[in-house]
Amino acid sequence: MNLFLASHVIAGFALALAFGGMTFFSAVMAPLVFTKLPFETASGFIRQVFPWYYLSIGAVSVAAALALLLAGEWPGAALVAVVAVGFWFARQVLMPRINAARDAGAQVRFNRLHRYSVVINAAQWLLLAAALALVLV
Repeated sequence: MNLFLASHVIAGFALALAFGGMTFFSAVMAPLVFTKLPFETASGFIRQVFPWYYLSIGAVSVAAALALLLAGEWPGAALVAVVAVGFWFARQVLMPRINAARDAGAQVRFNRLHRYSVVINAAQWLLLAAALALVLV
């Protein structure tokens, strides 16, 4: 198998993994946690999960972007690089601010920052879907 083909396979696998992981977490995991556990328990659990979510999907996004670069798929690589930067920003900048606002009882600030994180996550999901479509076409 040549490098070009291997890069496409790795990119496709990594994109599917990132896209599927995001979809599962957003559509199944988070809602299930909040419907089955008491709010404070669910909130604490999700707070512990998010750093790993950002780190794991971010790392898979970096792998996908690098594989796309090796495959010469510049538009897809650029889309996924933006996604990876978004995960870094969410984990290192936004998440600590969200947690601080929650700890301080600053509900308005928490809601605003949480809304930003949801918008960023939705944009990342759409960008991964677009990159996956580019790889599959």
